Amino acid sequence: MKARPVERIDAFVKELVKDLFRYAKEHEGIGIAAPQLGESLRVFVVLAHDGEPERAFINPRLVLSRPSNLYDEGCLSLPDIRGEIMRPPHAVITAMDIDGNEFTLESDGLFARVWQHEYDHLDGILIIDRMRPIDRLVNRRAIRDLERAAPRAGH
Repeated sequence: MKARPVERIDAFVKELVKDLFRYAKEHEGIGIAAPQLGESLRVFVVLAHDGEPERAFINPRLVLSRPSNLYDEGCLSLPDIRGEIMRPPHAVITAMDIDGNEFTLESDGLFARVWQHEYDHLDGILIIDRMRPIDRLVNRRAIRDLERAAPRAGH
């Protein structure tokens, strides 16, 4: 489901951002979104990489280019599941930082893909929702095992 916008950056949001950074580092991810830790808020973080500092993205807005290309992706929420995901190679993102300052970034590389991946989590979309049929087939057993292990609504 879609995550809720952050209405104000308070102590809870600041602690959530710290938790997101800690979790991403501990699990060797490059980014993670609040819904992955059970918080329905429009927040994600991206760790430092290729000379760029770590950043929190609060209430991000994403503008994408066309056309798209395939690239292999994985996800901390779906261990052992990988697939080629079609995404535009260029993205512009505007968000607030942890101090409430708005910023805009642009990327033609890895960050464009990471922003899109984490933004998908804010909209309730997982990589398995974007996989090509062949990749879903290859990952069929792992997907089925995760679905069986997932808590069911109302239980």
